[in-house]
Amino acid sequence: MEKVVVGLSGGVDSSVAAYILQQQGYEVLGIFMQNWEDDQNSEYCTIKEDSLDAIAVADLLGIEIEIVNFAKQYKDRVFNYFLTEYQNGRTPNPDILCNSEIKFNAFLNHALSLGAKYIATGHYVKKIATPKGNILAKAFDSNKDQSYFLYRLNQSQISHALFPLANLTKPQVREIAAKLKLPTAHKKDSTGICFIGERPFREFLQQYLPTKPGQIITPDGKIVGEHLGLMYYTIGQRKGLNIGGMGEAWFVAGKNLNKNELIVVQGHNHPLLLKNELLANNLSFGLGINPPPGRYTAKTRYRMVDAKCSLDYRDNNTLHVVFDEPQWAITPGQSVVIYDKGDLCLGGGIIT
Repeated sequence: MEKVVVGLSGGVDSSVAAYILQQQGYEVLGIFMQNWEDDQNSEYCTIKEDSLDAIAVADLLGIEIEIVNFAKQYKDRVFNYFLTEYQNGRTPNPDILCNSEIKFNAFLNHALSLGAKYIATGHYVKKIATPKGNILAKAFDSNKDQSYFLYRLNQSQISHALFPLANLTKPQVREIAAKLKLPTAHKKDSTGICFIGERPFREFLQQYLPTKPGQIITPDGKIVGEHLGLMYYTIGQRKGLNIGGMGEAWFVAGKNLNKNELIVVQGHNHPLLLKNELLANNLSFGLGINPPPGRYTAKTRYRMVDAKCSLDYRDNNTLHVVFDEPQWAITPGQSVVIYDKGDLCLGGGIIT
């Protein structure tokens, strides 16, 4: 019987993933990852509640569970990068790094040391075997597909991973959990920062990065307000600008780091918010090779519709993507993820 270690997060998805693997005849061991310790007792930290839910699920399914602390690895590999990116005026996506560095690296290595052949998670994504190796593809439930967040997984990580929810919809997962009377069946999904939880973001960042107020200006240099620090704003942001006056809504369109200025424009479809092309580096492709130049589709944010594009390279580690239609609020620090044949997730890079 092959051993699989499941990351039990205390949520419904990983709970049902563990049950499905049991039904498929695997020897299943659960692990709850504790990756955040800075403010464990705050109202925003759900570690205690989540760990109790994970233990209750393991108990009901009759599987062993271990609580493992990866807080140091999380701080070193994910959180420090996250802070550095914000300090440099970019908007990182910690969930993407969290997957490649913690869930499919520190956790994977721990599972292999226990003699497991695979790890499994509650992610909605497929794993497809091709002649060149394993590759990720979009999940059956297009509304829940998480391939965007997993694009940085390499060949070894994909090969050791199982995704039991690949062909299920979220309502089906909840239905299975309810039938089994799992304590997580009706628990709401978490949407906060990976492992840190849902909390007022600006207040959270202020604990780690000092505020550095400056002017909010229009493209022609008119001062329209004051910002708290460029790290608290992202391209396309509308809320929290506190700019008065009449006319259309204001949006963040750019940042001048040298002058500590936040550039804003009026109107959702202002030309400065629309871009036809981007450059990305820090590339990561699942098969370990850059896909050839040509026609693909791409996403520059999780919830957007795939956009048709052409892809080429400026050098071996700089991707150049040209879109057929202008894309809204392309944001440095976020990821561009490349898809082929509609649903094969090839990989991508960090937008510069």
